[in-house]
Amino acid sequence: MENTINCAEACVNGCVLGDGCPNKEYAQEISKFIDNTSLDKMLEMAEEAVMKKRMAPPKWVIPEFPE
Repeated sequence: MENTINCAEACVNGCVLGDGCPNKEYAQEISKFIDNTSLDKMLEMAEEAVMKKRMAPPKWVIPEFPE
């Protein structure tokens, strides 16, 4: 039986599925990233991402109406 939950809502205070978490492999990668990356580097990466998003042209979404 596969557990399907919305991790963004259910796991706000930590994983509720424990060893049954489908995102377990990502948690290990994130832990390595946090352990091996300085806070200054993380802030620099975040600033670059924000600037990249600001410089991107606006994306227009045109809804499709049924005929």
